[in-house]
Amino acid sequence: MATTQVHSTITNEHTGFELPTYHPVIITIDGPAGTGKSTVARQLAQRLGLDFLDTGAMYRAAAAIMIDRKIDNDEVGELVSCVLGADLHFDWSQDPPTILAWDIPIDHRIRDDDVTKHVSFVATIPELRHHMVRKQRVIGAQHPRLVTEGRDQGSVVFPDAAVKFYLDADPEVRARRRIEQLDLNGKVSLEEMCDRIIKRDKIDSTRSDGPLVCPDDAIRIDTSNIDLVGVINLLEEKTRERVSTLIEDE
Repeated sequence: MATTQVHSTITNEHTGFELPTYHPVIITIDGPAGTGKSTVARQLAQRLGLDFLDTGAMYRAAAAIMIDRKIDNDEVGELVSCVLGADLHFDWSQDPPTILAWDIPIDHRIRDDDVTKHVSFVATIPELRHHMVRKQRVIGAQHPRLVTEGRDQGSVVFPDAAVKFYLDADPEVRARRRIEQLDLNGKVSLEEMCDRIIKRDKIDSTRSDGPLVCPDDAIRIDTSNIDLVGVINLLEEKTRERVSTLIEDE
C-alpha cells in the first residue's frame, strides 16, 4: 500500500521561500576579504531557517592560538598539533554559533587586528587546511541544512553544494568595510587596509591548497554598489529559484 509522507515547510514571509524541513541543502558563499560574506551568510541563513557556518572564524582561531601560544611561523608542526589539541568547534546553541578552543569561547579574540594580520599565513599551511576541511565536512554532515562562507567552500569543501555564490567588490570598498567591521577607524588608514586586502587576495588566490577561486557553477555577484539588504534579497531570490528547481527535478 502506498504511503504519503507528511512534512512541514519553512516559508519566509519576505519572499514566500518554501523548503521542506526534511530536505538537506548546502549553500556556499565564497569570496575575498571585505565582501561581507559573514554578515550576508548569517542573515541569509536566518531568513531561510538554515544553520550558519563561519569558516573564517576557524582560521582566525588558529591564528589566535599561534599568537597567544607564541608559536613562530617556522614551527608549523607545533601549530598544527596545538590546533588539533584545541579541538576547535562551535556552540550551536548561540546565534551566531560561538567558536571554542579547549571548550573555551574565543570569539572575543579572533577579530583583533593582530589576528587579522596573521590569518593569511595560517591559511596557507596545507596540513592545517586539510584538518579544517575535514572538520567542515563533518559539520556539513551534522548540519545538512547549512549556509557556509569562506574561500574554498564551493570549490573544495562542498563541491556538490546545491547553491554556490561568489561575492566580490572593489578593493577600496572592501578595505572600508573591513575597517568598519573590525572597528579600526582611526587605527588603520584606508590606504594601509587596502594594501592589506590586495596582498591577502594574492596570497589566497595563489596558495597551493584551497586557493580562492570562483567555482564554475557559482553565481558571481559584485557587491560594490549594492547595500547589505539588497545583497541578501538577491541571494535569497537566487537560492529560492535554484532549490525550487532541484526539488521539482527529484
